[in-house]
Amino acid sequence: MTPPLFLLDVLPAGDELLLSGDEGRHAARVRRVQVGETVLVSDGRGGLLECTVTAFVGAAVRLRVVGRTTVLGWQPQLAVVQALPKGDRGELAVEVMTELGVDEIVPWSASRSIVQWRGDRGAKALSKWRSTAREASKQSRRARVPVVAELASTADVVRRIGTAAATLVLHADADATLVSAAMPLTGSVVVIIGPEGGIAPDELTAFADAGAVPVRLGATVLRTSTAGPAALAALSVRLGRWG
Repeated sequence: MTPPLFLLDVLPAGDELLLSGDEGRHAARVRRVQVGETVLVSDGRGGLLECTVTAFVGAAVRLRVVGRTTVLGWQPQLAVVQALPKGDRGELAVEVMTELGVDEIVPWSASRSIVQWRGDRGAKALSKWRSTAREASKQSRRARVPVVAELASTADVVRRIGTAAATLVLHADADATLVSAAMPLTGSVVVIIGPEGGIAPDELTAFADAGAVPVRLGATVLRTSTAGPAALAALSVRLGRWG
């Protein structure tokens, strides 16, 4: 069984470390790690330590570092622009996309999004998305936690298209399919997921004018919270991530 993974902001340079705070309590009281057990510790940016549990200090866990490595990111990177879903379906989308290997998630305030993030509510929702990505990274043993960007407007998304190596817009009426779209070797592949009501015609036109390619996944229409994970799975096979 793969050892459990815990996250620290900064990895120590020495051979000993104390896993304290929330991560220490989670290791000691939730995961109930034992002396002699192997655990992984990451900074969420690719740094990864293999450690052995040596002792408990209150709610903290003392670890001995037995191995160091750096997990490199994939090329091309996969970013998903996710229109804001209703209820907790946003966290569901973030959780599954993180497990599937997304590199960046961009929350998008589409014109047809029923939910809008404003003020304290928006800050709280963004924080929840980021917390979800962090916890899903630990669950899936990811040494690189995906970036959850600030809330984007449609104009922000258009600007992002201009800097991406390729941008695909999921659209049920598109002639081209996702599996047939040309893929770059490096840079960022951006996938745009519309809201439940679909991407508005003016948004679709703006994206296409900026260089995005409308594509469809298949014959069925997926919900906004499941379309992103489905696209990531298909692209992961195409790009050799799941080879």
